[in-house]
Amino acid sequence: MNDVSATDPDAALARLRARVRGKVLALGDDGFDAGCAGFQTAYRHRPAVLVRAAGAEDVVAAVAHAAACELPVAVQATGHGLSVPADGGVLIDTAGLAGVTVDAQARTARIEAGVRFAAVVDAGARYGLAPLNGSAPDVGVVGYLLGGGLGLLARQFGYAADHVRAVELVTADGAARRVTADSDPELFWALRGAGANFGVVTAVEVDLVPVTRIYGGELVFDLAGTPGLLAEYLRWTETLPEELTSSVSLIGYPDLPVLPERLRGRHLGHVRIAYTGDSRTGEELVAPLRALGPRLTDTVAEMPYTECGAIYNDPPQPHAYVGDNVLLREFGAGQADAVAKLAAPGTAVPCVVDVRHLGGALGRAPEVSNAVGHRDAHYLLRVLTPVGLAEPNEVRAAHRALLDTADSVVGRCQNLVYGRYADGAPERPADDFWEPADHRRLTDLKTRLDPANLFRSNRNIAPGKHN
Repeated sequence: MNDVSATDPDAALARLRARVRGKVLALGDDGFDAGCAGFQTAYRHRPAVLVRAAGAEDVVAAVAHAAACELPVAVQATGHGLSVPADGGVLIDTAGLAGVTVDAQARTARIEAGVRFAAVVDAGARYGLAPLNGSAPDVGVVGYLLGGGLGLLARQFGYAADHVRAVELVTADGAARRVTADSDPELFWALRGAGANFGVVTAVEVDLVPVTRIYGGELVFDLAGTPGLLAEYLRWTETLPEELTSSVSLIGYPDLPVLPERLRGRHLGHVRIAYTGDSRTGEELVAPLRALGPRLTDTVAEMPYTECGAIYNDPPQPHAYVGDNVLLREFGAGQADAVAKLAAPGTAVPCVVDVRHLGGALGRAPEVSNAVGHRDAHYLLRVLTPVGLAEPNEVRAAHRALLDTADSVVGRCQNLVYGRYADGAPERPADDFWEPADHRRLTDLKTRLDPANLFRSNRNIAPGKHN
């Protein structure tokens, strides 16, 4: 390029600052370190430039700057799903894009890139509507949708990405676009399931569903008294209606004074339930679980959807953790026993093991196809460990051993890959997030739209490289 700002870093930064309405920060500036921090504290971005966007036009300027200076781009709003660290690149903070507009008649919402699901839950509730959010209302909407969106009501409504109507983004050429199934069907297909690879999303338009209340909550068992909980849970899921979405987590709590006494040093099983049918039927469906034995906690009851975050009670404070998952066609009793043994108290690496029941609408193709794959999976097996409880290489080996017990693996879920292991890389290559044919299709599109690989993510598609 002939522009001197493309080769002079100081001139390029000055030009960027002149174009941006929000803040442009460089290393050493006040607020730079705080702006690079996210919810996931195991690792962080170390960019050359942080752009705290005040609107879509700031994102256009930041992408143009990155392209001119041949710098990689990473995006952060809430920081739950931290992308590949933007070391020396441009980090675009979209948290300032915080608008939510509900069209009650169309049952849709336009949601800007910095919005967290709690705001959409509250906005939709005013009209008797709800978004297809995940377990934590504090999670950002856009990153969740780009990874597919495996939510609280997933078995009834499918992936949240199946309900995206439009995506507003800035592509590698610096153009601001509004992409729909009609305007650009190929890019629209890719954005819903692999979107972080193709641009910086500034807003989305999504369907809302007519849900105002659920029968939900959690049952907590002491596994010393119910050691076969996982196997019993798997049997229980075999005949459930699609209106009931659930999971079970096996958690060995360390004997530490910072924990409540009722948890300290215990190995517990948490069964989480969200059912959109009536409470009487819900009680009948949950009765076999209650019959397994006494519960330390039983909060399963009728609740307004605005309280759905209480089902999982995910921790709101930033912390460091790593983890991975596999998607399974089947999950037999033998596998359940092996998983339970590897997750038992006294193991060298403390693990939180989570099994989610899939199927239902998740197994059906959406009306408008997208890049979310592995719809033949019936269960998800996830493992995570808080950083600092074991040596990094031991954590990696323990997670591999647990996930390798699984048969009938079809791939992985993007939304439930956490952090990075000791060598800075994910446990498995990113291409198993998608079907092989879809990965080739995504790679071809990436080669056309972002040949310089400007946009990086923890589910990265490199241009020109596929199976």
